Amino acid sequence: MSTNSRGDDRRFVRSSDDAMLGGVCAGLADYFGFNRKATRLLAVVGFFINPLLATVAYIATVMLVPARATATQGGNHDPAFKKTLRSAPANAMGDMRRRFQSLDRRLARLERYVTSSRYQLDREFRDLEQQ
Repeated sequence: MSTNSRGDDRRFVRSSDDAMLGGVCAGLADYFGFNRKATRLLAVVGFFINPLLATVAYIATVMLVPARATATQGGNHDPAFKKTLRSAPANAMGDMRRRFQSLDRRLARLERYVTSSRYQLDREFRDLEQQ
């Protein structure tokens, strides 16, 4: 499987939407599918264990890793769906499959109605009521 088949959405970027300092912890949590609070707690622990290394690594990450576009620039993606897709992809895909099957059934009913003689009759009645 090539690396491009995953898409650009899988790249590690800083999260500018939910950033506390630079968005590094939120970006890491999004990338790996972790809880953001737990990731931030681990970062704080890392700062206490080795403050110099943690500070240099954090500043380097802020400088080198690009920030993700904000929600208004990046489109209207559902963050809850993204989180579910990262943590349980089989469940998320099953849910999507059920939703699309439901939409497909509704569309088939609509097509049957629009192509039926009942639709033509309803349309003629509507036209008569408007006159």
